[in-house]
Amino acid sequence: LIAGGLRWRDAGSADAWRSVVRNRDDVPESAELELDDAAESRYVSRGGLKLEGALVAAGIDVRGRHCLDVGQSTGGFTDCLLQHDAAHVVGVDVGHGQLHARIRDDARVTAIEQVNARALGADDLFGAEDSDDGDESDRRTDFDLVVADLSFISLTLVLPALVPFLAPRGDMLMLVKPQFELQPGQVGKGGIVRDPALYAVVETRLREACAVLDLRVVRWLDSPIAGGDGNREFFIHAVHAVHAEGAGGHPGDANAPSAEF
Repeated sequence: LIAGGLRWRDAGSADAWRSVVRNRDDVPESAELELDDAAESRYVSRGGLKLEGALVAAGIDVRGRHCLDVGQSTGGFTDCLLQHDAAHVVGVDVGHGQLHARIRDDARVTAIEQVNARALGADDLFGAEDSDDGDESDRRTDFDLVVADLSFISLTLVLPALVPFLAPRGDMLMLVKPQFELQPGQVGKGGIVRDPALYAVVETRLREACAVLDLRVVRWLDSPIAGGDGNREFFIHAVHAVHAEGAGGHPGDANAPSAEF
């Protein structure tokens, strides 16, 4: 992100942008962040930049990992995982024909389309494949890293279907879009969440949903960039509770600070 021209200024101010030049530069948690056009073009979508920042903040090393990308869409998250040396990415999306050609044609990618993540099962992923063909890694049902970028559905409805795919010592890193976690009356015109107090409501709700599924929330992070509609977004990093210590290469810490850029 630093190499990509990360800049910040106090949220809501008209001050000049300040460049981030070192990992240890102090960036306020409430700061407004911006990336230059060169950074925006590194991945097939802005989602790649969001995930990159979250991976750094969570201390998750993607190298050699087998990953599940839920809500693959054009492939921004998948692109980020591949550029950080993931061994293989299985992508799932309810749509069809959205995946960028560069990602679709990568031998490390298996794209599963027209599958609803809420009811995801192993048969949905690989039931139609001949078990004698293809790389065995294409048919894994336990993943070292599960990531998700979903819209128009609450993560609380999707998590129960995803937990069975998380390896015992795997990491789950989910993009949180508050407008889809709240009741319609809590979201303003245009789908914008205007009351900052509601962010805590969303966090509490998702932490509780994870606890019910025996997941421990290791970190709750600000997304390094806002959503395309201007909404503030977050990432939730969770692991199986029994294996929480050492998640992502760092001790489990449910109150870890936001991303350091």
